[in-house]
Amino acid sequence: MTVSPREFYRKYAFTIWVLVFVAASMARPGLFRTWFGTDLKVLIVPLIQIITFGMGTTLSGRDFKNVLTMPGPVLIGIGLQFTIMPLAGFAIAMAFGFPPEVAAGLILIGSVSSGVASNVMTYLAGGNVPLSVTITACATILSTLITPFWMKTLAGRFIPVPFEGMMLSIFNMIIIPIVAGLAAHRLLYGEKDWAERKAQWTMAGFAALASAGAVAITPASAWGAMIVLKGGLALGFILLGLTILAKLIITLGLRGPANWMDRVLPVVSMAGICLIIAVITAQSRDQLLSVGPLLILATVLLNGLGYGLGYGSARLARLDESACRAIAMEVGLKNGGMASGLAIDVLKSTSAALAPAIFGPWMNISGSLLAGWWRRQPVKAAPDAAAQGGVTQKPKLEG
Repeated sequence: MTVSPREFYRKYAFTIWVLVFVAASMARPGLFRTWFGTDLKVLIVPLIQIITFGMGTTLSGRDFKNVLTMPGPVLIGIGLQFTIMPLAGFAIAMAFGFPPEVAAGLILIGSVSSGVASNVMTYLAGGNVPLSVTITACATILSTLITPFWMKTLAGRFIPVPFEGMMLSIFNMIIIPIVAGLAAHRLLYGEKDWAERKAQWTMAGFAALASAGAVAITPASAWGAMIVLKGGLALGFILLGLTILAKLIITLGLRGPANWMDRVLPVVSMAGICLIIAVITAQSRDQLLSVGPLLILATVLLNGLGYGLGYGSARLARLDESACRAIAMEVGLKNGGMASGLAIDVLKSTSAALAPAIFGPWMNISGSLLAGWWRRQPVKAAPDAAAQGGVTQKPKLEG
């Protein structure tokens, strides 16, 4: 069947733009190193927080309550995700003999949780989407402790890894924005009386922005060891306040579409990820030229092991086909943004961010191919499909 250029672009837009930004950053690295005398690395953490906030707006309390309805598959998925990939990353790093910081980055991408890409790919593959979303949500929360543990245990053999610093950084970059996103989801989709309460919601929006200002002006001495959380809290309040005010303006003032957030966030996420990858590539261009081909091979191998061992282990656990596909995606697809942010913010190394920067684009290509292949092989409904969550929920964020 012939695919039109427009259909091809719509299907692979994200991958195409990532490749464009990578090529630009390799050819003209200066464009992505500094702007107006400011090192662009300072943008990485805020961009990740914005992307994670977007992920939070797609979640609700139901995604966490699903653990009670299908505890077995959820625990299996989380367990496989946090054992197969960190250990595989360590084994591959040892086998390939990478420089210490590059090796630590490969372990890092294996040690972080899955991201929203796994939910989208599971949907495209005809897998169990509620199971995938629940595993992602729970694994993201658990990564606060599990990711620093694996990094201290495995990557600590290559470079110093501050356990507490990494834990606080994950809270700042991931947990706080997700909580803000959950609150935004509640406000956007849980209230039916926006029109009758415009004044109250306007006040709530400005109150959130005022809270952001209060956090920003609080002296650093008042935060102590928690100073790393200051930026995340301020940005979380800003995003929450802007979401409320945008809801009032777009939905009530301009009579725009109710699902405007679902349309905007994929574009914002795609642009943010492209810029993050370009900045990391530009910062580490010289080292990438020397270890690039070998590191690409290593990340492809790590990604493939995730799919294969994840699916095979789920089959051994006697889960149905839709759950096996979901778990394969959860294990094989990682949160590259989180890994990149931790490499820059905690490990202070653009070299450690190389593996996440390569893994991210590749996993979108491989995930799309695997999902397309599985989609051509429909899943037969299992007798207990309802007990395992069914395959009815389409992820809202597809960026």
